[in-house]
Amino acid sequence: MSLAFLHAHDCSEAHADAVWGVSWTKNDTVVSISADGSIKQWVSASGESYLPPDQPEYTTPSPHTLGLVSLSVSADGQRALYNSLEGLTCLWNLETGKLEGTFESYMAQGEELEPSPHWTVSLSPSGTTYASAGGAGILEIHSAAPESFGRRLSSVFSGRNKFGMCCSYSPDSKRIALSSEIGQVSLLDVESNTFTTTYSSHAMSVRSVAWSSDGNLLLSASEDKRLSLYDVRVSSAKGGGAVASFSGHSSWVLSVDISSDGRLGLSGSADKSIKVWDIAARAAVTTVQDTGEVWSVSWRPRAPSAGSAGAFVSGGEDGVVKWWRGAGTGG
Repeated sequence: MSLAFLHAHDCSEAHADAVWGVSWTKNDTVVSISADGSIKQWVSASGESYLPPDQPEYTTPSPHTLGLVSLSVSADGQRALYNSLEGLTCLWNLETGKLEGTFESYMAQGEELEPSPHWTVSLSPSGTTYASAGGAGILEIHSAAPESFGRRLSSVFSGRNKFGMCCSYSPDSKRIALSSEIGQVSLLDVESNTFTTTYSSHAMSVRSVAWSSDGNLLLSASEDKRLSLYDVRVSSAKGGGAVASFSGHSSWVLSVDISSDGRLGLSGSADKSIKVWDIAARAAVTTVQDTGEVWSVSWRPRAPSAGSAGAFVSGGEDGVVKWWRGAGTGG
């Protein structure tokens, strides 16, 4: 299979620094976070800033003094959870423009709880809880309810005192994937609150992980220039591991995603390129050259129409959010 993707348009006003996270929402907007400390929402069809006409008081959160490093949008597209460089976690209502919760994870939360600054955060599909990880190899689950936002519900040590680079809830909420600076990807069983599986398929830090929509597959992106694919239905204790490895980038792979129909993988790299992968064929089918390091990529969440490869959005070093569509289609 050979595919081609064309540059559709850019955002109307670039961020002042690199875009470190993008997410295409179910409501067909895109949310982006930047090293300049800002978070923005865009209309996907035009790239214009999202401003609902019936809400004159709609506002975008003021830029943080430090960069925003982690972004997670709710399954219904109504809320965005984001985290700053030093560990301030915020929940923004994308429809009303209001902040529904903030949590200073770097501050002590009572005598029995030591501060645990967040680096990566992930909102659960139900939107009632969120997961976080940081420098101690600990995966935490917190309340996402406005009245108790940030309250720690559980804390599980991964077994290695290594930095947690990325955490992500599975679509069915049954698992949380946690990647580390030493190349491991571990799976937490949410019901038992225990780590059940650890994959060691990468030689360097794992920057990003993405779930398939059915929750059966997990794709990881690493500084070792490779992507690894896992079938989470087979535990590592039973001989499971990476079922495929994808090579082709010439530098760190910084971000990864899987299309809603599960056919295509997507990766952004420090080599200034974006690759689209045919998961079944285990091969790259498109390479798109960008102007700088590509820090984040996200597929359009709706399934592509028949014969269409769909569309995706990217963000990177130049601060510009960019939309791409399959050649010969409307996305």
